Amino acid sequence: MTHIMSAIIVVLFALCASVTPAPAQVARTSAASDPGLARTYVSSVNGNDANDCNRLTPCRTFQVAHDKTLGNGEITVLDPGGYGAVAITKTLSIINDGVGEAGVLVSGGLIGITVNGGPADRVSLRGLTVKGIGFGGGNGIRFNTGLSLTVENCAVRNHTGDGIQMLGNVPANGRVTFVLSNTFVADNGGNGILIQPGGTTGNLSAVLNRVEMYNNTANGLAVTSPIAFVTSVDSVAAFNGFSGFSATNASFLSAKRSTAVYNRQNGFIADHAVGEFSETTALHNFVSDLACIAAAVTSYGDNVAGIPNIANCPLFSSAPKL
Repeated sequence: MTHIMSAIIVVLFALCASVTPAPAQVARTSAASDPGLARTYVSSVNGNDANDCNRLTPCRTFQVAHDKTLGNGEITVLDPGGYGAVAITKTLSIINDGVGEAGVLVSGGLIGITVNGGPADRVSLRGLTVKGIGFGGGNGIRFNTGLSLTVENCAVRNHTGDGIQMLGNVPANGRVTFVLSNTFVADNGGNGILIQPGGTTGNLSAVLNRVEMYNNTANGLAVTSPIAFVTSVDSVAAFNGFSGFSATNASFLSAKRSTAVYNRQNGFIADHAVGEFSETTALHNFVSDLACIAAAVTSYGDNVAGIPNIANCPLFSSAPKL
């Protein structure tokens, strides 16, 4: 009897030992799945908006993935396809790193990607195509609010309005940044890029680096706000209906190694604004290559301009190359 009881105790002890770790394993599995919401996935092949947006169960649209992604998180594109319009309201990155064309088709006067972030939110878009599809294509990307927006390796084209807009109010005494890099903006019914922030005491600082603006009905780049300070480097504006690079309304535009050719009006124009030009090329524009209207324009003596409209630039000066 004693031997039988001992055997039973040994068996029970072994069973308890094998069962006890199970809750710990469940806890580890649950914890491991939580960080997945910091990185969500979209797929046009097997995506479904009823999914949780993890790697093996991706969502179908940017908006649903956005809503299931934690702040400071990232949406990763798994394969080519159209992923629908999205309104971004948090710090977030949407990333396509070489899977093929991935982006948004826009129609009906809508906006492809809208950024309505909070005062500390930073948004990044990479490798996306935002395209109007020919019947009321609206606008491509609109930056309303947020601390910063970075757009890189993107194409924005064929919208009935502006391709890319910055229209939001900058907080009083605040600073907002806007960066475009390696981005193509063409065939839009308004401006290629419109930078027109609201507010009176803030500062919108923008940089265009290797940005191409072609065949837009209005300007390639239009900067029109006294709190906008824009620098263009290694960028091109050509075949636009108005001017290639336009600064008005006390805004500031600095262009270095940038080119404006074959625009229907001016290559570069500063109209009641401040302009700085270095190593730029302005040729074959229909009205003037460099135009100035009641503006403060500084040229560093290393620009190429075919028809500079100096007569209308009383504050035009020539300075040595820096």
